[in-house]
Amino acid sequence: MRRRAFIAGLGGVVAAWPFTARAQHPAKIARIGWLVTGSLESPDTSVIVDAFRQSLRQLGYVEGQNIVIEYQEAHGRIEHFVSLATELVRLNVDLIVAPNTPAARAARQATTTIPIVASALANPIEDGLVSSLARPGGNVTGLTFLGPELTSKRLQLLKDALPNVSRVAALWHRNAFGERTTNNMLMTTDAAARTLQLQLQSVGIRSPEELAGAFFAMVRQDAEAVLIFPSPMLYGERRRIADLALRYRLPSMAVDREFAEVGGFIAYGASIIDLMRRSAIYVDKILKGAKPADLPVEQPTKFDLAINLKTAKALGLDVPPSLLARADEVIE
Repeated sequence: MRRRAFIAGLGGVVAAWPFTARAQHPAKIARIGWLVTGSLESPDTSVIVDAFRQSLRQLGYVEGQNIVIEYQEAHGRIEHFVSLATELVRLNVDLIVAPNTPAARAARQATTTIPIVASALANPIEDGLVSSLARPGGNVTGLTFLGPELTSKRLQLLKDALPNVSRVAALWHRNAFGERTTNNMLMTTDAAARTLQLQLQSVGIRSPEELAGAFFAMVRQDAEAVLIFPSPMLYGERRRIADLALRYRLPSMAVDREFAEVGGFIAYGASIIDLMRRSAIYVDKILKGAKPADLPVEQPTKFDLAINLKTAKALGLDVPPSLLARADEVIE
């Protein structure tokens, strides 16, 4: 994997201090390591990175002046996170930004001393990353997005949107999270399907290359809609997944509003981009001396329901007015 350091000054606001003090005590340039799930060239990745960098600028950090970011790109292969995190430790970074659970687990495996800020964790307790949300107790802290916990809610919303649906495929990424988190997510979704009188078809994949075959398998087994489970890889492939779902005429339900914005049918969850912005606050606190062990893991309080009516029209769907009235964003 190639290493890329973006150190060009991007402008921004730097907190002012007396010139004489600055001359006598030059500010240390903080070095941050970032584990990138996809590729920096991808628009779906760059929008996340840009949100984080903008938030840093608002906090007074200017790349090339008082901060340097070292990027390590996994190109969608989360199994590479371990070697990439090891490289960041070798570079002696001051802090590691882990945008999701697989990145955080790899970083935690690579170091128990360098602070790790995770932007969108699944279940950090079950995944063994923190002792508790209130007092993480180690070198990992950050934010959760409650993705696994809301999978049953998404299935209910999909049923509300499609009252006559009876067969739903569940697309999930194997090994995205710890075994306990994954098993609980699968079991609770299966229980919700039985309650809703739905037949659930489990479709697990390991890499982006398996997506096309997965959708072909769904259609071959007469799936009428697809529920996209939370996963860093599936999030990064959201544009392709939305296109495949439309091609195979499968109404799709995913975690994040960004999915609906790129052509998915419906989405419900916390905004990953917003979580990335907020994670910069953790970085700021730690660089100023706070310890990850003492910074509570933050949970989202706002969840967006987004519906893409353009996609609904392309699929020949009439979305119930009662559901439209509940939507936070309707894309037309």
